[in-house]
Amino acid sequence: MNIVLLDPRQTESEFWTISSKRQLEHLQQHLEIQVGDTLKVGILNGKRYLTEVMEITESKVKIKPLQEETVPDKIPVTLIVALPRPKVLRRLIMDAVTMGVEKIILLHSYRVDKSYWQTPFLQQLDHYIELGLEQAGDTIPPRIELYKRFKPFVEDVLPTLIRADQPAYVAHPYAEMRMPYAVNHSCTVVIGPEGGFIPYEIDLLMKNGCQAVSVGNRILRTETAVSYVLGRLCV
Repeated sequence: MNIVLLDPRQTESEFWTISSKRQLEHLQQHLEIQVGDTLKVGILNGKRYLTEVMEITESKVKIKPLQEETVPDKIPVTLIVALPRPKVLRRLIMDAVTMGVEKIILLHSYRVDKSYWQTPFLQQLDHYIELGLEQAGDTIPPRIELYKRFKPFVEDVLPTLIRADQPAYVAHPYAEMRMPYAVNHSCTVVIGPEGGFIPYEIDLLMKNGCQAVSVGNRILRTETAVSYVLGRLCV
């Protein structure tokens, strides 16, 4: 936790209040904060501040804002990922948020087990986003959309995300074209499931504007592929 993320309602008075049990435990057990210490705090969907600790009790910490700080920039990427295994989903969302992705789309595909859409992990996306923001020192959450039907999404929604100045790349280990480095403009990135997209899905993505690109012939885990591709495109 590199900032404490607060709901705007917690910052409506002169002194702000931290009352989340998770946040309090981290501040008291790991940071061992004391009255007079400074603390970095962000307001969800708002600004980020350096604050001073004014009071500490078992149930809350009172802080006073001292000065405004800069919120980290986003990377101009729309990340489309075939819904991964539930335990992977948590890490993937946190990592993508930490890296600053603007928009995340979770998508069904042939090799995605239908039971994944029933996982309670999907009900905890806001929590994973909060953890990712706190790690990055960010305050602006990405937009997240879920699509349970592959073909309608690719044919009806994907083309609206693609423009001449905003290409779309689908990572595919058997593509001849290499994925570019350090793209200095907005783009869309599509990452398949653990077993990869089937040929029909790759063909449909390409027919609707995606460029199939390779980052090598090794088959990567989904979360590894996401971090690698984002790092490659957004150096």
